[in-house]
Amino acid sequence: MQCTRRSRRCSSGTWCGLAEKHTVTGMVFSSPTFLFLFLPAVLFLHAIPGQRWRMCLLIGANLLFYAWGEGLYVLVILVSILGNWLLGLMLCPAAPAPLTRHSRRLLTVGIGLNVGLLFFFKYAVFAVTLINRVIAAVEPLQLPVPNIHLPLGISFFTFQAISYLVDVRRGLVPAAESLLDFAVYKSLFPQLVAGPIVRYRDLASQFKPHRIPSPLFVSGIQRFIVGLGKKVLIANTVAEAADCIFALPADALGLKAAWVGVACYTIQIYFDFSGYSDMAIGIGRMLGFSFLENFNYPYRSSSVREFWRRWHISLSSWFRDYLYIPLGGNRAGRLRTGANLMVVFVLCGLWHGAAWTFVVWGAWHGLFLLLERTRVARFVQALPLAPLGNLYTLLVVMAGWVFFRADSFGHAGRYFQALVGLGNPDKETALALALLMTPKLQLGIMAGIVGSLPAIPALGSFSRRLSGIQVPSWTGGAIVFCSLAGILFLAACFLAAGSYNPFIYFRF
Repeated sequence: MQCTRRSRRCSSGTWCGLAEKHTVTGMVFSSPTFLFLFLPAVLFLHAIPGQRWRMCLLIGANLLFYAWGEGLYVLVILVSILGNWLLGLMLCPAAPAPLTRHSRRLLTVGIGLNVGLLFFFKYAVFAVTLINRVIAAVEPLQLPVPNIHLPLGISFFTFQAISYLVDVRRGLVPAAESLLDFAVYKSLFPQLVAGPIVRYRDLASQFKPHRIPSPLFVSGIQRFIVGLGKKVLIANTVAEAADCIFALPADALGLKAAWVGVACYTIQIYFDFSGYSDMAIGIGRMLGFSFLENFNYPYRSSSVREFWRRWHISLSSWFRDYLYIPLGGNRAGRLRTGANLMVVFVLCGLWHGAAWTFVVWGAWHGLFLLLERTRVARFVQALPLAPLGNLYTLLVVMAGWVFFRADSFGHAGRYFQALVGLGNPDKETALALALLMTPKLQLGIMAGIVGSLPAIPALGSFSRRLSGIQVPSWTGGAIVFCSLAGILFLAACFLAAGSYNPFIYFRF
């Protein structure tokens, strides 16, 4: 995943410089190779009876999926699998006895090795660059900046390993005796490169021989198609406009263009990631595994605190259980609670990327979580209309996405100026915006707004409450089937046409 910057012609015909920070070389769920070759082959072979055969098949499929774009870097995950399995076995005899000096050291070593692996691949370049900036003020000597490849999904499978070791030490789950079971858990391809962050204790019982119920398999197909539609039909549709606008000189942006850009990115990142999570959950069900939910309509939140209970649930709950609570949580007074929150969210920002803009994004959310523990919370709750609380939260989140998406602080600052009408739009950017606002993009934005709210579940609930309307029992199933078939057909058409198909979270 090499950092590049190039110019390309948008579908609207305008020239835009797209800052593609990472060239995705892996097998994405929305690629024709995965949809029409890899996944059907795995599901067909997985249907052959025999639990041992299925586990061996999954190991092979997982490693092939990862090695497709990573090549020899598959050795990184193999080392992680073997090392954490051995550490778990060594920790298991001590659990759940009181934490002795030996077990504390063993757990510290395990966490340190996992964090060290993550630091080397993800943050070494960032750290060396920072050191060079510090010593540049003293002497001209500069450390060589290493060229280190970032393995796909290393942040996800590293956090998986840490949660496993801590849970084993706490006695919440026995250590995996079978290396095969543990290898499947650590490398399970549906959630390997982009989550959700699945904990071993949630999957341990599912490794036992069992028959995959037909309703679970069918619901997996449905969930996968919904996720594919989110990704291909909505996220990809707005992604090109978001990338084009953010790539334009921020000081040349007008008010309208800036808001369209951040709105498109707000829709893109949610449907990109939640769509991928839906596909992961769906594939997991088709293979007989039940993953926990990862998103719950976060943009309907009426506070930032509620937003983080709904956004990337597996990550926020991970930070809560393995960092915030061990730091003391909210049990040690307001000052300590505030410090714990800021530490957690600064690290959450840094987890997303080795750049100061990500750190500020995390601190931005931490700041509003602190404010919501003061009188601000009572003010927000006292707003006369619930939509005002939703509007407040959405504005905070969208402002945070500017830091998240911007290439630098200068870029973010100029973009904020454009958002409040202090930009200097020129005719070229105005024309570019006019050409970008195609009916396809407008439809994508509208679908994103509707899909961000529980409109469809609410409509289904309302229809069930209607009385006096008699319809055949098969009507509901027919509507669902036709809707899913339509989504799948349209997504296949978009992919066959070679539509814009980025994936944000591969770089994490």
